[in-house]
Amino acid sequence: MKTIVTCCLLLISTAKLSAQSPCKEIVGYYPSWQWYDRAKLVNPQTIDYSKYSILNYAFLAPQPDGSISLFDSWADENLLLGQIDWNNGGYVPNSSLISNAHSNGVKVLPSIGGWTLSYHFPSIAADPVKRQTFAQACVALLQTYNFDGIDLDWEYPGFADHNGTPQDFQNFTLLLQDVRTAIDNYGATIGKPMLLTAAVGASETHMSNVNWADVAPLLDIINLMSYDYFGTWDATTNHNAPLFAPNQGDSDFNLAASIQLLVTTHNVPRSKITAGVAFYGRSAKTNGTPTLHTTSAGAADLITFQLDEGTPLYYNVLQSLSSFSQEWDDLAKVPYLTGINGLNTFVSYDNAVSIELKAQHIVEQDLRGAIIWEITGDYIETFPGSGVIAHTPLVNTINDVFCNYVPSSGGTSQLMEATLADVSFSPNPANESITVYLPAAKDARVSLYDSQGKCMLSSTLTAGNTIVSLSTLEPGIYQLIVIQEDGMSNAHKLIKLD
Repeated sequence: MKTIVTCCLLLISTAKLSAQSPCKEIVGYYPSWQWYDRAKLVNPQTIDYSKYSILNYAFLAPQPDGSISLFDSWADENLLLGQIDWNNGGYVPNSSLISNAHSNGVKVLPSIGGWTLSYHFPSIAADPVKRQTFAQACVALLQTYNFDGIDLDWEYPGFADHNGTPQDFQNFTLLLQDVRTAIDNYGATIGKPMLLTAAVGASETHMSNVNWADVAPLLDIINLMSYDYFGTWDATTNHNAPLFAPNQGDSDFNLAASIQLLVTTHNVPRSKITAGVAFYGRSAKTNGTPTLHTTSAGAADLITFQLDEGTPLYYNVLQSLSSFSQEWDDLAKVPYLTGINGLNTFVSYDNAVSIELKAQHIVEQDLRGAIIWEITGDYIETFPGSGVIAHTPLVNTINDVFCNYVPSSGGTSQLMEATLADVSFSPNPANESITVYLPAAKDARVSLYDSQGKCMLSSTLTAGNTIVSLSTLEPGIYQLIVIQEDGMSNAHKLIKLD
């Protein structure tokens, strides 16, 4: 038996990364409406651009005639053109999202459409005149705001609830071809290549309505929206964004399966796929004791998570942890919360542990990178309402993995098959230390994360018993995760006493 001094390797490595660019593509969505949130806490001056390679500005609205309009004219003006100079007229120099991003080597694309603004896409794509109008409107956006390309967020071709038709299968291709030609021609005139990207659905139902053989070559990046798999629309509680299939629900509704559908079934190049990670959660009320895979009342918790209409951003999840018991699904590799003291609420969300595992899977699958919906949920204040940003734990974790994680020689992830059932630790609850038993001969790492998703300590393990000191930890609930060098993992809840 041996005692080892612990230190948080994750925090050290992410600190080193703070001044560098991402090692893979990290596409962060910035919604215009979040500019108002928390007294404009996350704004063009406070965004940490070093954490992203591309920012997608969401959303702009396609109109019935094919033109494109702003969604929130006040926010859009301040964010895209800059702070208004009330004394001298015009805009304060270098105060826009785009100017700040460009000065930090980050590209910015307008994301056109989104869930509530996709109704006009089918009719635009079906009409050659409207397609040309739309394509030229995209060029006008590039000229006016100095964007670096276009992100098309049609949710979804062929989706009847958004006026979709079977003709969308071919018309989506035609629309992309017209936009591709128009923005490439414009880019040639200014000597700057333009990006064309698209957000795509994560289910086979949505994927099958896209002519991938023709669409994939037109796109530079394919943003896979691998979240919103389960929610209040389901009869039972389940995960918003599982990495692997949970015990119940459609076995294809998870990030790993969606990647395989795109790559294997539809032959989409891995080098173009960015997989989605969620910086938000979903709540569901239950009629009885809340737990995973229990009957849902079919409604979100609009009281506990009033600010986010029942779909809490990560920082709001953290602020409500005292009302919940923190749990972990080792099949799906994601955390969840269950209400305590009579609160019949189930919450699915992602924390630093699950984000780390997803980022590792993206590396193992040799994808282009990740997309984040959406970046503001990860900006954690020193304390709620302080107006001072302390850290961004989730995107820090992605950067750390993308720049430092080396998959095992076995290739693809072993997480799906392994749970490390033989790894154990005791005691729990604990005081000054725990003993972690690792039966395998392979090296591993044990890390403890606090309720804010921050890595508090990290130690290497070898076969046998390792004593891990907890003397530096405050009393509370922590997540303990063990990850072996071949990717096998397990996570547990640890209670630290006085």
